[in-house]
Amino acid sequence: MFTLNSNRKLAAEMAEILGCKLGKCSVNRFSDGEIQIHIEESVRGSEVFIVQSTSDPVNEHIFELLIMVDALKRASASQINVVIPYYGYGRSDRKARSREPITAKLVANLLENAGATRVLTMDLHSASIQGFFEIPVEHLIGVPILAQYFIDKGLDDIVVVAPHQGSTRRGRKMAAILDAPFAMIDKRKLEDGDEETYHVIGNVQGKNAILIDDLIDTGSTIIAAANALADNGAKSIYASATHAVFTKGAVIKIESSPIKELVVTNTIEMPAEKKSNKVSNLSVAPLLVEAIDRIHNEKAVSPLFE
Repeated sequence: MFTLNSNRKLAAEMAEILGCKLGKCSVNRFSDGEIQIHIEESVRGSEVFIVQSTSDPVNEHIFELLIMVDALKRASASQINVVIPYYGYGRSDRKARSREPITAKLVANLLENAGATRVLTMDLHSASIQGFFEIPVEHLIGVPILAQYFIDKGLDDIVVVAPHQGSTRRGRKMAAILDAPFAMIDKRKLEDGDEETYHVIGNVQGKNAILIDDLIDTGSTIIAAANALADNGAKSIYASATHAVFTKGAVIKIESSPIKELVVTNTIEMPAEKKSNKVSNLSVAPLLVEAIDRIHNEKAVSPLFE
C-alpha cells in the first residue's frame, strides 16, 4: 500500500491496522513545479493500493495520483486499486447549464486511461458517478459511522434532518439506523429576487436535531438549515457530514452558529487552522481496511455498504 501527499495520517493508520508498512515512494517537484514520482521498491506482479484523497489542492492531488498510477503500470503491478476517500470534482456530475463540462466523468476517464483497475471511494456527491467508470467501483458510505457516534452519545428525542433535497436518501438511512423520525429543509428562492427561504418539513419542536450531509464546504447550507431548526424550536442542533472540505472561513461560521457539535470523518486531512472544539473527527480507517481485506481475499464488499 502506497500513499501520496493528500492524507498521509489516514494511510499510516490504515497500514497499522493492516499490520503492514507503507510502500516506499518519493514525490518531488522539478524547479518549474512539475511532479516527479519514484517508486523505491519492486511492485512487479503485486496487487497495489494507493491512498489519495483528491482534496485541496485538488488539481495537484489528482495529478499526483495519475502519475503514480502510470508509474505502477509501467512497473508491472498486476492490480492497481485506487483508494480515494474523498472524490474531488464530484459536484460536477451533470450539465446543469449549456456548455458546462462533466468533470467528474473526465476524472474517471483519466484514472482509467492511466491504468487504474479498481476504485474504492466514500460518499460520492452523486452515486451515479459510479457509472462513469468501466472498472469496478466500491462505494462505501459514512452514515453508519456517523450514526454510531450519536448512538454512543445516548441522545433521546432525536429527529434526523436533511438540510436539502439532495440529502434525503442519506437522512432516511441515518433515521432508520437511529430508529428516529425524519425531517427535511425545503430551500426555495423567492420569485422577486435571489433571497432564499428555508422551511422545515416535519416536527422538530423540543427535539435533538441531527443534520446529515455528504460534505461541508463553505458551511452556508448547513448553517442556514441549523438556523431554520432553531427558529422552529429544536432543543439542540447537531450536524454531521462525511467530508470536511471547510473553505472560506467555514469553521469560524460554524463556531458562531447554533450548531452544538459538528461530526465529520478524516477522509480529508484537517490542518490545525481548521480544527475547532465544536468539530469531532471520526476515523474511516477501519472501514477502508475492511474493504481492502475483502477485495484482496476476493470476498463480497457489499455488506459494508448495505
